[in-house]
Amino acid sequence: MAVKEEKIEMEGEIIESLRNRMFRIRLENGHEMIGYTAGRMKRYRIRMMLGDRVRVEVSPYDLNRGRIVYRLG
Repeated sequence: MAVKEEKIEMEGEIIESLRNRMFRIRLENGHEMIGYTAGRMKRYRIRMMLGDRVRVEVSPYDLNRGRIVYRLG
């Protein structure tokens, strides 16, 4: 069995909306990354606007892209 890799969870703020449900996010530590919406967020059509706080899962292998898993408000 393959061991599933651990994800890093971070919080940030949406600063720009890009195409295909992708967003530019500024994390709390000042780092900027591109985030895309997770499958459940697409299915339930959770809308995100500029200035919303979000929780992002980041792979330790690629710190420039992340998956938005929760909208904090």
